[in-house]
Amino acid sequence: MIQIDQVSKRFELPGTAKPFRRAPKQLVQAVRSVNLHAPNGRITGLLGPNGAGKTTTLRMLGALFQPDSGSISVDGITVAQQPRAALARMGILGDAHGLYPRLTARENVVYFGRLQGMAHDAANDRAEELSRLLDMASILDRRAEGFSQGERMKTALARALVHDPANIVLDEPTNGLDVLATRALRDALRYLRSPEGGNKCIVFSTHIMPEVQQLCEHVVIMAHGSSVAEGTVDELLAQTGKANFEDAFVQLAFEAQPAGGQP
Repeated sequence: MIQIDQVSKRFELPGTAKPFRRAPKQLVQAVRSVNLHAPNGRITGLLGPNGAGKTTTLRMLGALFQPDSGSISVDGITVAQQPRAALARMGILGDAHGLYPRLTARENVVYFGRLQGMAHDAANDRAEELSRLLDMASILDRRAEGFSQGERMKTALARALVHDPANIVLDEPTNGLDVLATRALRDALRYLRSPEGGNKCIVFSTHIMPEVQQLCEHVVIMAHGSSVAEGTVDELLAQTGKANFEDAFVQLAFEAQPAGGQP
């Protein structure tokens, strides 16, 4: 289970701090107030336009930096206080897949398993299991150099899942994928959140409407750094009175005003 409560984050704009000057720093409010509750056995969508604060929120979840206010917990573990313990409960697939090109897909997965404290044989067995789940048999022992975008995504996802985490976090994972690779990813995520796949808690960040409608059982919409609406797709349609989810999203995300009334 992942819980994000009233989280905010500001950053200093590059080049605004002047040595020996008293001019105030210029700050940008990347995240204003985000709330998200993602239980086990559910795919929770984090939906918003580019610049809404989705990636910043997920980077705080991944302990890359701490929120200015609010709290984030994973299975009851506060990320800011126990980042290693929280990260051990998560498999995170970020927007940069960053494979080691001279290693095979198997070696990439096993290496990350070793970093998670797994024995080599256990990590190798897990790589074989994930290869079957993600249909990677044809690439498992090929070097990652020259992989297609879909092959890189599969390998990066297997690497994130090698330690069998209870919580899976994906930041716009279908960017650049073709139809078949996108369908394969959706099928894998549906399995992982099912009882047979371990009742995983899955947080899926995207700005693509069809992905949300086909995959997510609950949706949190972000705009201007804040969570502005949440519910199932049907609930959000009913809330806006729209028949089309894209129209509902536009109303909720682009017509929402941030705190203070400034975009």
